[in-house]
Amino acid sequence: MQVEVIQQQLETVASAQDAEKMSAYLRYQFSFLGVKTVVRRKISREFLKPYKNNPIHWDFIWQAWENPYRELHYVAIDYLAMNKQSLTPKDLPRLERLITTNSWWDSVDGLDKIAGEIAFRYPKAKSILLAWSISDNIWLRRVAIDHQLLRKHDTDTELLEKILVNNLGQTEFFINKAIGWSLRDYSKVNPVWVRDFIARYKEQLAPLSIREASKYL
Repeated sequence: MQVEVIQQQLETVASAQDAEKMSAYLRYQFSFLGVKTVVRRKISREFLKPYKNNPIHWDFIWQAWENPYRELHYVAIDYLAMNKQSLTPKDLPRLERLITTNSWWDSVDGLDKIAGEIAFRYPKAKSILLAWSISDNIWLRRVAIDHQLLRKHDTDTELLEKILVNNLGQTEFFINKAIGWSLRDYSKVNPVWVRDFIARYKEQLAPLSIREASKYL
């Protein structure tokens, strides 16, 4: 696997105008080639296809993550998502490195369910997600809060409540938004639990969290 190969493929369809818009959208924190998501995913899918269900090439991921262009970070996430069932708790320190490097909501939100897949298949990994929920790094906290998104009836409500309670009383937008999202998502299958949680912790929940959590209630 060579980062240079996928970068060259992306460069052939890149747009300088789109690159400017994409960079502006993320507050100019990252450089972009200028490849729209649908196009990037199509190219990425073809490039990654031979490496599905094989041992993960972490050297490729590190090289992609160190690349100056954000699209290559997304390719690394695509690759991990494609092979998430081969990940084990031993890979969580590697995911932590990704979460805490070149961090912003776009990359972090691509990694949360990958971490969640590990915790779902290996219950002993839940302690690590719980530790992340009290980290000094807001992005590790955000992953902990949202790692059970789309879990539906398989949601571990005991773990969810512990993680959410660890993050009440925050002023950080990305934390309070994540709390609201996790509650809103779970409310689709268990609105009674979510209403009860909001009632019990209303004084500590940010208005943003309550607003997001109540969308489907």
